[in-house]
Amino acid sequence: MMNVSVYETTLRDGLQSEGMHLSLPDKLALTQLFDELGVAYIEGGWPGSNPRDEAYFQQVSKLDLKTSKIAAFGSTRRSGNKCEVDPSVQALLHADTAVVTVFGKAWRFQATHALGISPEENLALIWETVSYLKPRVHEVIFDAEHFFDGYADDPDYAIKVLATAKDGGADQLVLCDTNGGTLTPDVTRAVERVREEIDCLLGIHTHNDAELAVANSLAAVRAGVRVVQGTMNGYGERCGNANLVSIIPALELKQGCTCLPAGKLALLTHVAHTVDEIANRSPMQYQPYVGRSAFAHKAGIHANAVMKDRRTYEHIEPAAVGNRHRILVSDLSGKASVCLKAKEVGVDLSGDDAATEIVLNRLKYLESKGYQFEGADASFKLLVDQAMGYRPRYFTLHDLDVHVDLRNTEETERVGLDEFASARIKLEVGGVVAEARAEGDGPVHAIDKTLRKLIDKFYPCLKKVCLLDYKVRVLSSGEGTAAVVRVLIRSGDGSDVWGTVGVSHNIIEASWQAMVDALEYKLVRDKVEPYL
Repeated sequence: MMNVSVYETTLRDGLQSEGMHLSLPDKLALTQLFDELGVAYIEGGWPGSNPRDEAYFQQVSKLDLKTSKIAAFGSTRRSGNKCEVDPSVQALLHADTAVVTVFGKAWRFQATHALGISPEENLALIWETVSYLKPRVHEVIFDAEHFFDGYADDPDYAIKVLATAKDGGADQLVLCDTNGGTLTPDVTRAVERVREEIDCLLGIHTHNDAELAVANSLAAVRAGVRVVQGTMNGYGERCGNANLVSIIPALELKQGCTCLPAGKLALLTHVAHTVDEIANRSPMQYQPYVGRSAFAHKAGIHANAVMKDRRTYEHIEPAAVGNRHRILVSDLSGKASVCLKAKEVGVDLSGDDAATEIVLNRLKYLESKGYQFEGADASFKLLVDQAMGYRPRYFTLHDLDVHVDLRNTEETERVGLDEFASARIKLEVGGVVAEARAEGDGPVHAIDKTLRKLIDKFYPCLKKVCLLDYKVRVLSSGEGTAAVVRVLIRSGDGSDVWGTVGVSHNIIEASWQAMVDALEYKLVRDKVEPYL
């Protein structure tokens, strides 16, 4: 199998993504995560550009990394400077890393217009910088910025830039599609010519402005490149960088390459989602390989086929990348989908056609009213239990009042209205009628606090349950404020997370439905008997 090294640049290039920010502890945590995944290189940042990256290179040397080499990134010396005094070059040495990555212009236009120097002086900057660094660090990588645009404009000059860096002692030459607009056949042709004329380890660095970053990286490997640069989840400037989450499994599972140590590919979903979590971004649901929907099946025909053999509608085994197969249920579902989904939540419907028919009909009716069970497995489990005739009832609501008071005073005119919310609930548990009132940060919070005040003492295990996420979706916007809304709640107890749903014209009622399902699911899952 062909070895292809992965060069991870989320900590540098990925941070150029709009709205992306990582603290020093974040960068160190991700460094350890990428090392655990087994990438060959981790580009830590640009030393000298900001205090955080300065501190990063001071701290990263203390980490016990097993597989990854840390690279410091910077530019060639400035025109008019000597390497011995150039701040960027000296900062690269002070970073004290085994690998230094330095970039230079490979496009004649960039040299004359961006740097304001002649093409000949640009070559001199590259040669002098690389030849100065090479005796002082273990490995020098040269990023040929704008290589493919430069090659399209003046192929001979772009090749000469690479040859100059190679003559200066570069260990690796990286061909960069910096503007991200090169088409895949042009990448292939350019890489093939470079291989013919220059004997050096080649890398590829692509951007996604034409949505071809992954395709161009894979094509470059086919043409002879052996190092692929990219970011986790495709983070990066403008439209992003090449997405390693798609590139790595494509190389390993489809192109016969080895990118990671044995067994590490199964960590990919965990790593991708952890990066999102640390960056405070929601994981992309539809992302290939690692997305929640990557192996989700909704249509009845698909689900029926997958039940027989997953290869009918899945291009790889989900577990290979640490993901899992999911069956969705909706008004498009047939009996096969319902049976598979029921099995996922621990109920076997395969031998009970009557119960399956009840569940299917109930499901289609509820979805016609606006319910959606794709993110509400717990509500689906309770629906199945009810159809099978063994959903327990843990309490009965008698009355629910919510009071919200909004006031505007001189004090609140500058910061918004002063809000007061309270709820009163009367319910029955095991023949005992109880009533309570509580205040909260808004009506839903007040309801939750009041309900928990009443039932936690009967069912102590509910004290561990907390609300993790609360979303409201308007389903019939044409009706204005009378629209039907869907509430999705995600709850957890420290060891498990589950989703529930409620639908109504009344947002309070929809929230109540989802909230009750969340608590009753916990009781059902823990096999708690109703209080008598």
